[in-house]
Amino acid sequence: MPNTEVVAVHADVKQAILNWLRAHEQEMFALLEQVVNIDSGSYNKAGVDQVGAIFRAHLKTAGIATKVHPNAKHGDCLVAEIPGTAGPDTSHVLLMGHMDTVFPDGTAAQRPYRVENGIAYGAGVADMKAGLVMNTFVARAFHACGGNHLPLKVLYTGDEEIASPESRELILKMAKGAATVLNAEPGRPSGNVVTSRKGAFFIDFEVDGVAAHSGVNHDKGASAIEALARKITALHQLTDRAAGITANVGTIKGGMSVNTVAPHASGQLDVRFPGDVDHESLHQRIKNIIEDEALPCTCGRITHQGTFLPLFETNASRDLLADYRMSAEELGVQVKGEFTGGSADSGLTASVGAPTLCATGPVGGQVHTADEYCRIDTLVLRAQAVALTILARDTQ
Repeated sequence: MPNTEVVAVHADVKQAILNWLRAHEQEMFALLEQVVNIDSGSYNKAGVDQVGAIFRAHLKTAGIATKVHPNAKHGDCLVAEIPGTAGPDTSHVLLMGHMDTVFPDGTAAQRPYRVENGIAYGAGVADMKAGLVMNTFVARAFHACGGNHLPLKVLYTGDEEIASPESRELILKMAKGAATVLNAEPGRPSGNVVTSRKGAFFIDFEVDGVAAHSGVNHDKGASAIEALARKITALHQLTDRAAGITANVGTIKGGMSVNTVAPHASGQLDVRFPGDVDHESLHQRIKNIIEDEALPCTCGRITHQGTFLPLFETNASRDLLADYRMSAEELGVQVKGEFTGGSADSGLTASVGAPTLCATGPVGGQVHTADEYCRIDTLVLRAQAVALTILARDTQ
């Protein structure tokens, strides 16, 4: 049953929060431009940390407490918190997103942030710096206007695009006990949010062979490239579209010279799978293929792996979607939940039982490409929808 006292408080502050967000639209745009024009690829720790420092300074200026969680190899995590009237020893609402992008250093200088006809372009503008800006201003709105019964926590991570190797434990820790998790990946081009996602394995692997002169003593060699080619064929045969499984070796390297039997080769594999697939069994099949030694004197091994857990619907997440849809309808917008083959940190939060909704960020598309865009007219609208959802969840 709704807490009538809390409902009354929300009725008083709801319009104030909506008005506050609308009044700060230009400030949102300015912050978005600032962070998009910083290279922050997953392996550029300095760049990711620079983005984090900008958000931290912005929050500090607004009077919001923050804490940095250092990471050794990748961007540090940043956590902000708006205390709730319920006190600290209660459940909480978690807003989350990542500061890293897939783009190489120099991209920001080559194609800096620009706006044309209400569409913003730039590296990571949708995936997902606009979502981080949105979360930041939602936090500021509650800090300025009050109204949140539960504590509101905001998490900024720095390595999501490579499966969160260092942020993972903090994400899981913050998700445990959360009443609501809203992950600000870009809203779908349709304007919808995401209720389920595929999981993924990102696997780097190497193959060793035996070097030999390809003309003088070809028979003494064992080609790592040939072994790699066989493995690629076998790995791609794992694709089962009816089951929702896809496998793709996206990059390969190998060889020493044109006249040398290749002593070494390597590849990078991306495998996607839905939530109803036994991913441990699937992983064992991958491992068996990579380590297969059918070609004499060659051997393969996994050198690095990242895992995204699938996001799947539960009764609790369906209730969360209903609250979000109701909130969007208050703003005159119809929203549905979608399934996508892309993976995200929302799978981690769902794995610990936290009701999770993904792609609550501003609407965008063409992510991971030079044409990535964000509809900046949706920044305030999506922020308002998130704020109303938080208020709706607070009364339950």
